[in-house]
Amino acid sequence: MSHPVIAAAAGAGARMAAPAGVKLKVHPVILAGGSGTRLWPMSREQYPKQLIGLLGDDSLLQSTACRLDALDAGYPLAERIVVVGNEEHRFTTAEQLRVSGKVARLILEPAGRDTAPALTVAALSITAADEDGIMVIMPADHAVTDLAAFQAAVAAGVQHAAAGRVVTMGIVPTRAETGYGYIRVGEPFAQGDGSNDESSAGSSDEASNEASDEARRLERFVEKPHLELAQQYVASNAYWWNSGIFIMRASTWLKAIRHFEPAIHEACVTACERGRDDGDFFRVDREAFASSPSNSIDYAVMEQLGSDTSVVTGVVVPLAAGWSDVGSWDAIWEISPKDEAHNVGRGRVLFEGAQTTFAHSEGRLIACVGTHDLVVVETPDAILVADKAHVQDVKKVVGRIRSSRGTEAANHRKVHRPWGHYDSVDMGERFQVKRIVVKPGARLSLQMHHHRAEHWIVVRGTALVTRGEERFIVSENESAYIPLGVTHRLENPGKMPLEIIEVQSGSYLGEDDIVRFDDTYGRQ
Repeated sequence: MSHPVIAAAAGAGARMAAPAGVKLKVHPVILAGGSGTRLWPMSREQYPKQLIGLLGDDSLLQSTACRLDALDAGYPLAERIVVVGNEEHRFTTAEQLRVSGKVARLILEPAGRDTAPALTVAALSITAADEDGIMVIMPADHAVTDLAAFQAAVAAGVQHAAAGRVVTMGIVPTRAETGYGYIRVGEPFAQGDGSNDESSAGSSDEASNEASDEARRLERFVEKPHLELAQQYVASNAYWWNSGIFIMRASTWLKAIRHFEPAIHEACVTACERGRDDGDFFRVDREAFASSPSNSIDYAVMEQLGSDTSVVTGVVVPLAAGWSDVGSWDAIWEISPKDEAHNVGRGRVLFEGAQTTFAHSEGRLIACVGTHDLVVVETPDAILVADKAHVQDVKKVVGRIRSSRGTEAANHRKVHRPWGHYDSVDMGERFQVKRIVVKPGARLSLQMHHHRAEHWIVVRGTALVTRGEERFIVSENESAYIPLGVTHRLENPGKMPLEIIEVQSGSYLGEDDIVRFDDTYGRQ
C-alpha cells in the first residue's frame, strides 16, 4: 500500500490554496541536524549544541520547541511539532521534548543531506496529515532573547505565507559580520505585489496589509562575505543578515522544490513512501534518502527566487528579537547578561580584575584574575582557553582531536542513552569505573562481552539482573558479578532511578565490545 504522504504529494505542487473547508494551521518545524563544533568542549558529536543548556536550564532545542507557544497569528497552532533530526540523537531529542511537554513528530535522517531534503520530508509529512499547513521553520540551535518581538514578526510572516509567498526572516545588521549569509532586500512589499499569490482559508486583505507594513521584496541571497564586502553591505542598508528562519505553506515549498530541484523532491517522496513508523519516530527509507542531492534551503530555492519569480514570490520580514545563531563562544558572551566589567560567568566562576571575559564551569571552580577578552570553558574531561578574537578556530582543535582518535571530540564523559546515562569516573590499563543511572522501568540490552567482566554494586534503588539462565534482584549495598562471555542484562523494576557503580576489568574496555541479542530500543 502506498504511504499516505504520496497521495498528498502528488498534487501538492499544483495546489496552493487550502481545499474548501480546510482550516490552515501553523506548524512549528524544527531542523535539528547541527553539530556545533565551534562550541566544543560543551558541544560534542554525540551531544551537539542544540541539546545543551548554553543559555539557561533549557537546551536550545527545548527553547526553540516552546518559542511559538501562545502565538497569535490568526491561525491555530498545530497540536504537534515536526522535528527532523539525526538518527543518532533521537532518544535524547525525544526525551527533551517530552520533558518540555511537547507532542512531536520526529522524522529521522539516516544520512546528512543538508536542510533542503530535511524540509522536504517535513513538508510531505504535514501534507499527508493535514493536507496543507503554514510551516514556521526554525533551526534547533538558535537563540532569541525577546520572545514577544519574535512572535510579532512570525505573525506578520504567517500572513504572507498564507497567501502563498515564501517568507524569510531578515536581521538588520548591527556590524560587519563575516560569519553570516546576507539577503539583498528590495522595495517595501505592498498589498497586490506577488503575481503568484493564492487565496487561503481564513486570510483577509486587512491581515495582508498589516503584514506588508515592514516587509521587503526578496532580491537575492548572497554568500558569507569577506570583511571588506561585509562592511560595504552594512553601509548600503540594502543587505540584511540571513537568520535561517523561514515561513511558508507546505504546499508552497513542495511546489518550489519540485520546480528548482526535482531530484530532491523525487528522492524525498520515495523515501517517505518507503518509510516506516518506529515507536515515536518516523524513519525515511535509507537508500532513497541517501540518493537525494545534498543542498541547503538557501541554495536549492531561496537563491533562485530573486531571478525567477514565476514560481513563487519571496518576501523578507524584519526580525528584531535579540536573535543569535549561537555559532561561537563570543556569540554566547554577546547575548548573555554581563557584570559591570562586561564579564559573563556561568557555574562556579570568580572574576578578579577581569574584563570582557566569558567563563563557564560544569563543576570545578574557575578563577579569572586580570583576564581580558578570554573564553574559559570547563567540563569534566576537557578545558578550553581561547582569545575571543580566535574562537572560530575551536573547530580546528576538534579536527585535531578527531585525527588523533581522541574520545573528547565525540562524547562527553557523561554519555546519555535511551535507558539513562553513564559517567566514566576512572580508568586504568585494565579497568574502568562507571557510575550508571537507569530510569524507572527502563532496561539495558541483553548483551555479552568478549573481553571484559563486570562487577555491579547497587548504591540506590533496586536492580533486576539477568545472568545467563538466572534472574535475580540486587538491592542497595549488594552486588553482582558478570563473568566474561556470559549473557546479561540490567533492569530497573522500581519507581525511582537505579544507580550502580560498575567496575569493568579485562584486556579491552571499548564500547564496541558489545554483542546485543535483544534491545528494547532497536539498537544493533
